[in-house]
Amino acid sequence: MERADFYVLAGSNSRDRWKFACQQVEQAFLADERVLVLFDNADELATFDDLLWTFADRSFVPHEPVSAESDWEETPVLLSAGALPPSPPQLIVNLSGNVPAGAASAARVIEIIDDDASRRQAGRERFRQYRALGVEPVTHKTGAAD
Repeated sequence: MERADFYVLAGSNSRDRWKFACQQVEQAFLADERVLVLFDNADELATFDDLLWTFADRSFVPHEPVSAESDWEETPVLLSAGALPPSPPQLIVNLSGNVPAGAASAARVIEIIDDDASRRQAGRERFRQYRALGVEPVTHKTGAAD
C-alpha cells in the first residue's frame, strides 16, 4: 500500500459520509481504477448499493457486491461486507470499522471519518495501525458532501 488518505468531514450524518464516499468512488471509476468498497455488514452494503445508483442525477458507476458469481474481472467497483475479490483492487474505500484485510495489496486506501464520536475514535485507531504498517496517512479536512 502506497497511501492511506483520511478524509475528515464536518458533521456526523452517515448519509453525508456515504454520499462523499460515492463521489470518491465515482472519481476513481472515471480514472479507470478498480475499486473495492468495504462495509461492516450486509445491511450497510445494501444501503450503499442503492445510494451509489442514485447519489447524483447524471452519474453512473457500474458496481456489484462481491460473491461467488461476481464478474469481478469486468466490474470496476465491487462492494463487500467481508469477502475479498481474487484480484486486488487499486483503491479500497473503507467504510468499515477496521483496517481492511486486503489493504496491503491495494495501492491506496481511503478512510472517511466524520464527527460521530465512535467513528472518529475508530478512525484514530486505524490511523495508528496504518502507521504501524509503515504507511504515513494523509489527512484531508473537508466539509460534508454537497
